[in-house]
Amino acid sequence: MLRIDGLRVNYGGIEAVKGITFEVPEGKIVTLIGANGAGKSTTLRAIAGLVKPSGGRIHLQAEDITSLSPDQIVSKGITLVPEGRHVFPDLTVLENLKIGAYLRKDSLEEDINWVYELFPRLKERSWQAAGTLSGGEQQMLAVGRALMSRPKLMMMDEPSLGLAPLVVKGIFDIIREINRQGVTILLIEQNANMALRIADVGYVLETGRMTLSGTGQELLHNDAVRRAYLG
Repeated sequence: MLRIDGLRVNYGGIEAVKGITFEVPEGKIVTLIGANGAGKSTTLRAIAGLVKPSGGRIHLQAEDITSLSPDQIVSKGITLVPEGRHVFPDLTVLENLKIGAYLRKDSLEEDINWVYELFPRLKERSWQAAGTLSGGEQQMLAVGRALMSRPKLMMMDEPSLGLAPLVVKGIFDIIREINRQGVTILLIEQNANMALRIADVGYVLETGRMTLSGTGQELLHNDAVRRAYLG
């Protein structure tokens, strides 16, 4: 579905991503793991059009999307759930969901109901201000908002960050369910153990370079990966 060829991204004089190449197969869960500063978030931001690559190409289903704007990329079927959730705190849950569909002109009712089926807690809090939700509920809302654009590919940046272990398990169960319902997932996650357990494919990024790849299970049992990221 998605192919990244020789992607490079500069921040000022620093090359944060140094010519990486990888693929995201359609219908799969793919995870990027690595230490802080490895270039994971920058890679997602480049795919989403939020930062411009200094080199390389990004193809979605054979179409070159490297130079498209963020809203054009959303319209092509790629959405990003950012690190830190970034809900609109003064708007209600329902208003936040509708913002996720800002490019659509059709009826939203079916998709709102789909989000509420995935996250019954959001339905209960439909008219509540997003800023009054717990961290886990805000993460549910951020995912639900991203689903409102009907993405083919959902990118998620650290969805478990700052959440209690029980809540984290629920978020990962939902990621699996969204994938089962046909959405391809590209995931960055500090909890490498959880990420590799649900991933079909994994890639290891170190200081802007791709150093290792394999199935989730292969990386989970790789000695170097276990020492560096799994404790």
